[in-house]
Order: sequence, then C-alpha cells, then structure tokens
Amino acid sequence: MRSVLSIAGSDSSGGAGIQADIKTIQAHHLFAQTAITALTAQNTTGVYGVLDVEPAFVEQQIDVVFEDIRPDAVKIGMVSSPMIVDAIVDALVRNGATNIVVDPVMVATSGSELSSNEAVVALREKLIPLATVITPNMPEAEVLFGAHIENAADQERAAIEIARATGVAVLVKGGHGENDANDVLARPDGTVTWFEGERVDTANTHGTGCTLSSAIACGLAVGKPLDEAVKSAKDYIIGALSAGLDLGRGSGPMDHMWAY
Repeated sequence: MRSVLSIAGSDSSGGAGIQADIKTIQAHHLFAQTAITALTAQNTTGVYGVLDVEPAFVEQQIDVVFEDIRPDAVKIGMVSSPMIVDAIVDALVRNGATNIVVDPVMVATSGSELSSNEAVVALREKLIPLATVITPNMPEAEVLFGAHIENAADQERAAIEIARATGVAVLVKGGHGENDANDVLARPDGTVTWFEGERVDTANTHGTGCTLSSAIACGLAVGKPLDEAVKSAKDYIIGALSAGLDLGRGSGPMDHMWAY
C-alpha cells in the first residue's frame, strides 16, 4: 500500500486540515501519515485560536515518518510561521521528498487569517520551489501574483506568471466570486490546461482546499500524471460536495466518504 504524508494544521471540528487529509487519503485506499504544524480551535463558524507546534518537533515528525514508512507523496497545508517553513524545508530536502503538493493556506473559508505575512514570504521563497504543484485559490493567487483577479483571463495570466516566477506547476482554483468552478493549471514552460466544473449549490464548503490538494497528492502517489491527478481530484471533491452533508451552524464539512 502506498502512503501520503500530510503536513498541516489540525482542525478541531474535523472538516479541514489534517482531519480532512486523513479522510481523503483513506478514501483513495492509501495510507495516511501526518506531521502536525499547529493546533486550531475552530468550528464551522470560524477559527478561534491557533497554537503553533515547535518547529523542531515538526521537523522530527517528518524525519521519523521518512525513516520508517516512506511517503510516496507529500501534501503541505497550513504553515503559520517562517520558522516552521524552515523546518519543513530542511526535512523535505534532507529526506529527498518527491511528489510535493503545496496548498498555500493563508485564509480559512470563514475569512480568518491562518498565516503571518512573514510565513507567506518564507512559503513563497523557500517552500514553493520544492513543490511539484501548488494549489492557490483566487485570493491566495492574488497574493502570489500581486494583482487582482477579475475574470478567467486574469486567472490564466496569474497561473502562468506564478508558474514562471516559481518554477513549479500552479493550479489556480476558481469558485471564488464566479458562477463556475473552473480551475487552470499552468506549468513553467507556459503550457496551460483548463479543468471545467459546475459550481455545486451548497454552503458547506469547509475544507475544500485541503481536500483537493490531498486528493491530487493521492493521484501522484500512485503514479498518475499531473493532469490526470488534478482531474480525478476534482471529480472526487465534486462528489464530496454533492453528497449534501449538512452539519454545523456555519460553512459545514463535506462528505469525504461519499463513495462508500
């Protein structure tokens, strides 16, 4: 059985972060391993507290995973401090990690900030260059792109420019302020692929970014080409959203086990 390592924050409500990643990886019939970067006190209505894990302990978690059950892919989510970014980078380089998916988590679905400005800079300069693909949503892409994204042309241009600047593939996700959920994948050589999708009519979208990036990592772990990994991950998340799970008083979680 192949495995995927999730390096991310814990979501006490179970809908996003490490918990969403574990569910997604298991739903893909792979073995989930984790390195927790932060504890959060959150539910479907918002994030009420964040407690960072000591950087050295984050690094130790990654090292011991690689020493025993070596991951076939790595997904990286919430990283709230530059020191933790440094710890992750050191561990991944030392262990020769491959198939790295970085979800540059900066703001939660509820609007709560999850990463400091210094962490965003460290993420952009040190961690993203190690990635196979990064998966920013529209607001995150605007931060990386340095300009407002208003339409599909802007979305594609942002993906191309970020890919050229970072040297890695970039999937800029739609679904923010649009009537569709079309995503665009750009590679550093300028190659562009669009993945079309209808917006699912639901307010329960907690953990969508975490889930999509984990599902892409699952595809890469079993040897799928990047385009195919993105397409299968998109199909999976549409199913999870369409299942109609309705929990909590805010933006509730998806049904990660919808296929079962």
